[in-house]
Amino acid sequence: MENIDIGKKVEKYRKMKDLTNRELAALAGITPSMLSQIERGLANPSIQTLKVLAKTLDVPTFSFFMEETNTEALIVRSNKRKKMIVDNLSYELLSPDFTGNLASAILTVPPYTSSSEKLLDHRGEEIAVIIEGSIKIYLGEEEYLLEVGDSVKIPANLKHKWENNSNTVAVVLFSVTPPIF
Repeated sequence: MENIDIGKKVEKYRKMKDLTNRELAALAGITPSMLSQIERGLANPSIQTLKVLAKTLDVPTFSFFMEETNTEALIVRSNKRKKMIVDNLSYELLSPDFTGNLASAILTVPPYTSSSEKLLDHRGEEIAVIIEGSIKIYLGEEEYLLEVGDSVKIPANLKHKWENNSNTVAVVLFSVTPPIF
């Protein structure tokens, strides 16, 4: 929380509402001088003042305490993806990392390869789409052949595995929540 600048957030919300310093001060019942000092980080507003500013700006009070998101850290360049190879299977992480509630990856399954010897389960729910080749998916006791464009939802704790029985590479784009591998 040390990187949070409440004054900058007040200023940002004020400008989003297209209000001048004087207009917001009048609406909130504080002096323009006090508002200016808050926005420049020279004065710390009381909780009561923050509540009044939040109500006037029509934002939740807690929004003044939220950390800014570094949007650059949300971008993953195709040549900078984190890659992991496990038993000839290649995983490329499309998400920046495993923080948050969702992770997406590309699974490349070489010809005549399966994701595991036996069906495995995990606590994460999964959605996958075949983007290249074809793949057999085992869901519990059932098996299905998926072609390019086909997708599947795999509920948490359902035993499953991927199997490529063809002579071409299969590529699967999948997302899992929570992000576990």
